[in-house]
Amino acid sequence: MDSQKLLFSFLCLPLLLILLKGLEAEGHLQREHKKLFVFGDSYVDSGNIRKGFANSWKVPYGTTFPGKPVGRFSDGRVFSDYIARYLGLKSPIPYRLRKLMPQHLKYGMNFAFGGTGVFDTFAKAPNMTTQIHLFQQLIQHKLYSPSDLTNSVALVSVAGNDYTHFAATNGSAQGFPSFIASVVNQTATNLLSIQKLGVKKIVVDGVQPLGCLPQSTTTSFFQQCNSTLNNLVVLHNNLLHQAVTKLNDKTKGQSTFIILDLFNSFMSVLDNPSTYNIKDPRKPCCVGVSSEYKCGSVGENNVQKYKVCDKPNTSFYWDLVHPSQAGWNAVYNKLQTTGALQQLRN
Repeated sequence: MDSQKLLFSFLCLPLLLILLKGLEAEGHLQREHKKLFVFGDSYVDSGNIRKGFANSWKVPYGTTFPGKPVGRFSDGRVFSDYIARYLGLKSPIPYRLRKLMPQHLKYGMNFAFGGTGVFDTFAKAPNMTTQIHLFQQLIQHKLYSPSDLTNSVALVSVAGNDYTHFAATNGSAQGFPSFIASVVNQTATNLLSIQKLGVKKIVVDGVQPLGCLPQSTTTSFFQQCNSTLNNLVVLHNNLLHQAVTKLNDKTKGQSTFIILDLFNSFMSVLDNPSTYNIKDPRKPCCVGVSSEYKCGSVGENNVQKYKVCDKPNTSFYWDLVHPSQAGWNAVYNKLQTTGALQQLRN
């Protein structure tokens, strides 16, 4: 009987070793699971901007998802949520909540703050350089390992807050082209900084058509895009393309820098709304009752000073600046037909 047990153990040992090795490999894969690190502004902020600093923490923001305001500048999901979905991840935790929800650190982290830019803006929040510095601190504290970073994706959003700030602080029309060049140069510097920290796949948004935002089309009753603004955006995106091409040449395949074309994705939806189940492509869903109020505003005695459309799920824009969840979903669906998104999974 003892000899039979010995023989059985001998025969089973290789199988046991194979199983153990498989489990070890599985654990290794889990430790090196792809993560998403997000930098930028309100187009990707999932809750970093603090209460009291923005209407994104007020009703009716968040009514579609998750059912209450949580800081997202939309009635529901924002762009970073869709990129996380594409990667098969839960949305990365906002930096502000990193100590409260440590179990979500495995999906990455969101450092984006609504209203910010690559330079300082009106927002009292970290600009992109500071956001990257916060990321660097976490790496120095070994919250993320080198293998975590190698297998991860960085998403960088530059949605135009720098330009809003420039225009509002007596920036001249003649000075815009050189300022655009400085924004793109700083963006390229930031992309390189993220790469030097160990992230090998970095994706940056091209700027969306600022001239088609409801705040730019109010004078035409949300019918006509501002071509002057859109021409400036085209300049930004052309310079960004040149800068990213140089970065890819410089790193010689060691890293991949990718541009997501938000300009043409937005225009595709705005020009062909029915294709994406959008019925109100240019009119915002949530607006103030007058020009002195905006979406989420309340007056004395908590009186509601905004109005919301009947069907947010068919509106492209949620407020004067931000897409609705349906709008972001439409943009995401358009981007899936391009090759840029597919590079994130390779």
